[in-house]
Amino acid sequence: MSESRGHDQGMKPEASVDSPNLSRRRFLGGVGSVAAAAVASGTVALKPLVAAEPARAEGLEMESVTDMAARGATPAEIRREKAFQSRYNAALYHRNLPIERQDVNGDEARHPTYIGNYSKSLPHNSFGEVDPGAYQTLMNAARTGNADDFELIPTNGGRRLTSPQSGLAFDTQGADAQHFAVPPAPALSSAQAAGEAVELYWMAVLRDVNFLDYDTHPLVEEALADINKLSDFRGPKRGGKVTAQTLFRDAWPGIAKGPYLSQFMWMPTQYGAEYVERRMRTYPADSDHLTSYSDWLNAQNGFAEAFTDYDPVRRYIRNGRDLAEWAHNDVLFQAYFNACLILGHGVDDLNEPTHGGINCPVNPGNPYLRSRNQAGFSTFGGPHIKTLLCEVSTRALKATWYQKWQVHRRLRPESYAGRVHNQIVHNRYPGVLHDDVLNSAVVQKVHSKNGTYLLPQAFPEGCPTHPSYTAGHATVAGACVTILKAYYDETFPIYEPVMPTPDGLALVRYNGPGPLTVGGELNKLAMNIAHGRNIGGVHWRSDATQSMLLGEKIAISILRDQKACYNEHFDGFTFTKFDGTKVTI
Repeated sequence: MSESRGHDQGMKPEASVDSPNLSRRRFLGGVGSVAAAAVASGTVALKPLVAAEPARAEGLEMESVTDMAARGATPAEIRREKAFQSRYNAALYHRNLPIERQDVNGDEARHPTYIGNYSKSLPHNSFGEVDPGAYQTLMNAARTGNADDFELIPTNGGRRLTSPQSGLAFDTQGADAQHFAVPPAPALSSAQAAGEAVELYWMAVLRDVNFLDYDTHPLVEEALADINKLSDFRGPKRGGKVTAQTLFRDAWPGIAKGPYLSQFMWMPTQYGAEYVERRMRTYPADSDHLTSYSDWLNAQNGFAEAFTDYDPVRRYIRNGRDLAEWAHNDVLFQAYFNACLILGHGVDDLNEPTHGGINCPVNPGNPYLRSRNQAGFSTFGGPHIKTLLCEVSTRALKATWYQKWQVHRRLRPESYAGRVHNQIVHNRYPGVLHDDVLNSAVVQKVHSKNGTYLLPQAFPEGCPTHPSYTAGHATVAGACVTILKAYYDETFPIYEPVMPTPDGLALVRYNGPGPLTVGGELNKLAMNIAHGRNIGGVHWRSDATQSMLLGEKIAISILRDQKACYNEHFDGFTFTKFDGTKVTI
């Protein structure tokens, strides 16, 4: 893989943790001697898949394909050896990569009551602060990686912790789930955390304002004035200020163009012989939750509301409430599978007509563009692309769940808002929370409406039962969008963009500034799903941003491994990363 500039090393670390998964140290003791030697040795350079002279390691016998043919080995035996050498070389490549340091923000050590960390579903006191002994059992399980220790974590209310061991699982393709690191999350007391919290409060206040009305709505003007007073806000700006066109967006290429929503969230989708109209089930206006202190405290202790009334009319996504509900009930990689269907068959069109979609060309690096008599299918074709979206999603979840449980254990915005409420009402945390959030106009606005300073949640149950950083939806978004940019021509324009009517009942032609390109709208799609979770009140801006970048790295590692496995003459895919640089894999 080549990149046009060096990797940004990110934030300066405040603290660090070693990889806690002791099962990795036990791994060599649980495999056969030949395989153990292959994994343990770091003396062999990476070789291509079909190497005439195979890689060798102490204690590992590997015969060259040439020697095997000379001694009369059968084609099946030669194929088996090639498969082994391919997997061995890929594993050795990852084995020899530098170990990335896992840095944390220090909140767990800084606050002995663990007020800066995730603890939902564990027992809490009346201020929503976790029982220290209960939290220590969680830390112990994360440290040991012992499955029995996870069973000792005490929980309340019937809501169980979500998959805290998944980041300890292994995969046989792509970088290990524990390989990649992310910068530390903003600390509880930081101005950055306060700035992100103020943005989340405004997201909640603006949930029922249509995205297409942001340029003119008075509440948006109030939000911009409040956010632009923050001492540390990391969202995109124009002329040094957050504007209606940059509000709640990211800085990735193409995101600032056109409507807030990606075209891939609105355009109709041909699903095989079926046709999917994109109107969705959503909540009516003002359907906010956990705004009373008793409801909030019950949620911290693992109890949850079970039901809320839906809008009886299905609508195209118009506003933050709709988008949050979409990201509440999506099927993991659904948004990107839809986008793949909308993009069309690509190179398959050489054989068959496209049924629906925009007929986006495939990436110029696709080897079948240069074949006069073959079309891609199982490799470099429709089935390959679509199943790969699912494949990278599973890798992304394991990697992000490792960051959640074994490294950061960051508290959710829901809990942070409880700290805000208890500081303003009871002076519970003097000097802990930054004045940017305590003195913000939006916190007072929420109190005037609800009688508390709690962050209104879009979902009845509030946040999920796993830590905030990193974010599963956003990591999957980064991984899947990277796959789509690798397989399709990201420069292709979307010729007939659409937008919804104000009531969300129909689509009309979008005639605003453009052009909108596939690459820009894919970046926007990742942003929509990631920030849709923020608008719901369950994630932070830094969760979304860093997780999309993590997902991108995971997808690139899988594409790199797979490149060595193809039989076609394939020089690699070139596409644009989130940071605007070009990468060739």
